[in-house]
Amino acid sequence: MAAAASGLGGAGSAVVALGGGGGGSGSGSGSGSQSVVDLSLDLLRRLPPSDISHNLSKLLSTCPNSLSEDLIGSVDEPPVVKVDDSPEGAGREFLACDYNRDGDSWRSPWSNRFLPEELEDGTRPSQRLRQLEEKAMEAFSTYRQLYYESGISSCYFWDLDDSNFAGAIVIRSQLSAGRVQGSWNSLHVFEATELGVKSVSYKLTSTVMLSFDVKQQQQQQKGDKEGSAAVGDGSGNGKEQQKKGNMNLSGSLTRQSEEKLPLPDYASHIANLGKMVEEMEAKQRNLLQTVYFGKTLDVLNSVRSPESLDAKRKERELQKELMGLWKRPGVES
Repeated sequence: MAAAASGLGGAGSAVVALGGGGGGSGSGSGSGSQSVVDLSLDLLRRLPPSDISHNLSKLLSTCPNSLSEDLIGSVDEPPVVKVDDSPEGAGREFLACDYNRDGDSWRSPWSNRFLPEELEDGTRPSQRLRQLEEKAMEAFSTYRQLYYESGISSCYFWDLDDSNFAGAIVIRSQLSAGRVQGSWNSLHVFEATELGVKSVSYKLTSTVMLSFDVKQQQQQQKGDKEGSAAVGDGSGNGKEQQKKGNMNLSGSLTRQSEEKLPLPDYASHIANLGKMVEEMEAKQRNLLQTVYFGKTLDVLNSVRSPESLDAKRKERELQKELMGLWKRPGVES
């Protein structure tokens, strides 16, 4: 799978990266073209993960066209919401990513058409696999509503050799609650290889791209604006003052799994994939909550105390007074 970009950065706000993705760049000791791709991936890891799409676009404008596809295929970007305005799509939304893209068009899972420009020779699944894709759309739409209660999900399948196939299951959910805005984007890419009449092997690569933005309170923003007239010196210090208190927590996490499962019939692929995706997302959510969020909280608690300085001072004075009474001669413990 693609390497996931993550890193630290962001001027005027706190930016925390969750973790690196699977795969990764090589040593750069191969061909010159491979070295350019590796260096680009290495640079993306050191830039804010929340700006991955913008930074990738800038890199593509400087790289040779022959390397564009290699670079795009090596970076996981958050999916983009698009609308299928064809008669079959009926204005329904779908997620555009690298796995349903062909040139400058994206295939809609609702109508099986490419948008915004129709491609007659675009890559489409066979009729049998297309029917399985439609069933997967229904199944994972229910899964998304049960776990996320909102958002958008899309499934894209394509044929491989010898009746095998691969696919991508994409889920996007957004949160907006007052000062907190966030998004969860999960991308599950799999390959299904039939081992026999009743058995199949799955290789699954799952990437979670998480982003949280916490803005300072509106009242504090107004105070900063009023204070900027007094402390601003015409060099933009007032604007920098307004950014204090904002925090961005973003990054990506990639994990891989492989499993052999029974296949009583062709439709059982949906149940098998649903089981693997559900288990993988549960593991990734627990890992994010217990490891990354927990570690971030420990770091913040070590550099900032929620208690006031006056309360700390009184606590130290009380400790000294008790220690003095305990050490005084004639005082029994």
